[in-house]
Amino acid sequence: MRAAVPDAKDSTERFSSRVANYVRYRPSYPRAAIELLERRCGLGPGCQVADLGSGTGILTRLLLQTGATVSAVEPNDGMRAAAEHALGEEPRFRSIKATAEASTLASASIDLIVAGQAFHWFDVARARAEALRIIRAGGWGALVWNEHPSAGSRFLSDYEALVRRHAPEYDQVVGSRADAAAMREFFGGAMQAAEFPNQQVFDFDGLAGRLMSSSYAPEPGHPQHAPLLAGLRELFAQHAHADRVVFPYVTLVYFAPLAART
Repeated sequence: MRAAVPDAKDSTERFSSRVANYVRYRPSYPRAAIELLERRCGLGPGCQVADLGSGTGILTRLLLQTGATVSAVEPNDGMRAAAEHALGEEPRFRSIKATAEASTLASASIDLIVAGQAFHWFDVARARAEALRIIRAGGWGALVWNEHPSAGSRFLSDYEALVRRHAPEYDQVVGSRADAAAMREFFGGAMQAAEFPNQQVFDFDGLAGRLMSSSYAPEPGHPQHAPLLAGLRELFAQHAHADRVVFPYVTLVYFAPLAART
């Protein structure tokens, strides 16, 4: 069963106060993951891509670099503005204020539908119906995630324990990500998967910024904010080498043709 996503704040607005940290400190995706989409899903020059829940344009930028035309669909004004600032000069970039469930894109106009971390906020049934409306015959879907590796590090284990102590939503939000059943529902059945190593290297300010880019992290004014950052500083002092820590990920790519169930 898919974990319930916290609903204390509309999911389209959960990152409004976190845009600056999101732009600076969220990870990108390995080149090998994009190459997989080029080999298997038709990504490249002439390809019409819909990036659903495109946020600040982290994945959009990589898709554009292949020569594709990308419609970046994002409901959050602050995140969309950040993407427009970074990518607005790209002639093949289209910024659209809309949602995955109601993209406003023309029917049968898209060759490849992608979503990054935003997928776990989607209403899957409605997003699938919209995907089937806008995808062309023979088109593909791909979902891309940066997740913590199952065999992580002592630092990562201690980091997650700290966040759990101070961020009540952590397990609910993380538990709703990369949900295989939800992804199979979106694709309409079988899907293929691949994974790639990824990482970031942070000083303390970068580590704090990465944490505060997350929707579950208590913000200034919350009673758990100061204790969380104090614990983070202790954690950094314990694990840092040459004033840096390695934040590991595994990049997961799930992909399949998008078609109605037969």
